[in-house]
Amino acid sequence: MNRAAYDVAIVGAGIVGAACALECARAGMKVALIENAVIGGGATAAGMGHVVVMDDSEAQFALTHYSRQLWQELSPELSADVEYVRTGTIWVAADEEEMAEVRRKHDYYGARGVRTEIMGAAALRSAEPKLRHGLAGGLLVPDDVVLYAPCAARWLLQQAQSRKAQLCVGQAAELSGQGVTMSDGSFIAAGMVVNAAGHWSTTLTPGIEVRMRKGHLVITDRYPGWVHHQLVELGYLKSAHSMTTESVAFNVQPRITGQLLIGSSRQFGVEDKTVDTHMLRAMVARASEYMPELGNLSVIRTWTGFRAATPDKLPLIGPVEDHKGLYLATGHEGLGITTSLGTAKLLVAQLTGEQPAIPFAPYLPSRNMETAHA
Repeated sequence: MNRAAYDVAIVGAGIVGAACALECARAGMKVALIENAVIGGGATAAGMGHVVVMDDSEAQFALTHYSRQLWQELSPELSADVEYVRTGTIWVAADEEEMAEVRRKHDYYGARGVRTEIMGAAALRSAEPKLRHGLAGGLLVPDDVVLYAPCAARWLLQQAQSRKAQLCVGQAAELSGQGVTMSDGSFIAAGMVVNAAGHWSTTLTPGIEVRMRKGHLVITDRYPGWVHHQLVELGYLKSAHSMTTESVAFNVQPRITGQLLIGSSRQFGVEDKTVDTHMLRAMVARASEYMPELGNLSVIRTWTGFRAATPDKLPLIGPVEDHKGLYLATGHEGLGITTSLGTAKLLVAQLTGEQPAIPFAPYLPSRNMETAHA
């Protein structure tokens, strides 16, 4: 690989890295995007493509809400293969305890300008007839979106390349604030370097607080109209908070093809990509508790992927302490697709010294995450 000087070199061409490359190129920077494998083939391909506003914390809400707005603004430009569809999300409440959480979320979102609608049992059943009888209701968030993330990553890369960003194919071996040393011994010189390598980011920047989290996905044959909204159990929030145990939750997405994408599972401490049969069975069994006829559908593919998780459920966006010129854009776990555009905006604001639309302090790698371990 020829030696070349860039303003910024970004390692990792998943959806976060591709978004960062485009935003840097828009800012007039000379950009190198380094990737050793398939564009959008890592955690991007292991996500459900759900662009969703979340409220585990004020910082999570701010970034997901901001990022969803950015996706909405970008949507008219996206190519058809990105499959951007405003399905909305229904957070499904199984009982009255979970309906209390529906009302809390409704008040929280409404106070911050996000449209929601409380659904009783009859309205939920009317909206999604395949759900089982006896569910208490749900919360509809109508402006949430689904998209096909690998094609979204490729589209972002193509837009970056149209602004002269360069795709450098190869394996990054070592990062510094001066550039990237490749596994073949070559060096890509850059004034700033961004580690956007997902769960591989700890290999390139040792010591950062990122852990691998394995997840499973299932996709069915085509059943048009079987599901109309992204459906997520409110119990998903409990499983998403687990940092030490295996967990599954009901999470079903309608694809534009008529297929159903079924999640979700979480495992720590597992590095094998192989589909774990016991996890797959538990995941499908959980989904079938909410949609009893799901077991009659034909599955055409199952696969796994690894996501980069942090202790406080927030990504690392910004400079690495004591490493001048080295930045992180990693640790997004299951929200990298949603927050990719917001991450890119916050990163470039730090690189250029501009004022961001939302504060970037909650996402800085130097923040105190000790409370997350308690």
